Amino acid sequence: MQKLLIIAFLVVILWNLGAGLYYMMVDKGTTDRTVRSLSWRIGISVVLILIVVAGIATGWIKPHGIYH
Repeated sequence: MQKLLIIAFLVVILWNLGAGLYYMMVDKGTTDRTVRSLSWRIGISVVLILIVVAGIATGWIKPHGIYH
């Protein structure tokens, strides 16, 4: 379940990144859609980081790596 949640967040982040690129190319700086899209991307990234940190702190996510 946690993997699906993280993947969903990453998909939304990539979607907002692509939308920001699209708006930057199409609008040519006439609207603020690029800024709003990239601001949403930053906000969602921060929320994802906080969810991962909270998940590790509560034991919901068990990190693994080179240390045993």
